[in-house]
Amino acid sequence: MAPLSLLERLQQLPDPRDPRGCIHPLPSILALTTVAILAGNTSLEAIAQFGRDHGPALAFALGFRRAKTPAKSTFSELFRLLDAAAFEALLAAWARDHHAEAGEVIAIDGKVLKGSRDGQAPGLHLLSAFVPKTKAVLAQLPVEASTNEHKAALRLLGILPLAGQVVTGDAMFTHRDVAQAIRDGGGDYLLVVKDNQPELKAAIASAWHDDADFSPLPTASEGRGGAAGPDFGQRARPDRASPSAEHDGVERGAGRAGRRPGVRAGADADDPEQDECGGGVRDNEPGAGCGGRGAFVAVSA
Repeated sequence: MAPLSLLERLQQLPDPRDPRGCIHPLPSILALTTVAILAGNTSLEAIAQFGRDHGPALAFALGFRRAKTPAKSTFSELFRLLDAAAFEALLAAWARDHHAEAGEVIAIDGKVLKGSRDGQAPGLHLLSAFVPKTKAVLAQLPVEASTNEHKAALRLLGILPLAGQVVTGDAMFTHRDVAQAIRDGGGDYLLVVKDNQPELKAAIASAWHDDADFSPLPTASEGRGGAAGPDFGQRARPDRASPSAEHDGVERGAGRAGRRPGVRAGADADDPEQDECGGGVRDNEPGAGCGGRGAFVAVSA
């Protein structure tokens, strides 16, 4: 079955006007409005002027019975009575009929409608499903202040034709229930994962890479931390006969590091003559050096 044209879709919308005195058909007025907006005319005056500028050829093509299209006041009076939600639903259905091919991309994203903020009243936050190929909005829903884009996306996905399509979205939509809703509708998804979801990001990385791509954990014989080599870090200590044989002539107490030759401990440590900078070295601290903070003392093997 061939998809319905825009005029055929618009004929399904009930006319809210009093039938007495109606000059212009409702589908023709709405078709002119749609075409004018697609051409970049967003105000009522611009829409009316667009119809006048294109003359009888456009008027008769859109179903008007007269060569002269409506004035600004006609659009204003009609739009005050029109069921906007029903009109939007018909446009969305028409767009869905003409956009979809298998493997098409549908991008979901939320934006605050430009110019909708009024003083202290916040702007209108809309979540839209947009098809980049045809530049058409398939559907959109308001995001209430009491909810967020994630919850609104679950409702939006329920009215979209997802079978065979690829749904894209930013990190806001990286949730299990969103992905499941897309898969239940027969579609696929491409969503962004950022550093604010480290566990999910790590799980994805491990699924796409072999174990060889990750650094192995150090073994017990390699010690914990420090660079390898004789001058960097601390390597595994070989077996020694006894602590006394390892540190000949150096006093050691419980929990105290050994001393290199030349660093004295004990009663003579407080003698200024033993310190080149005039300060003593306490029994359980390394040498402070001249005018500086104490340096770490390496344990000599």
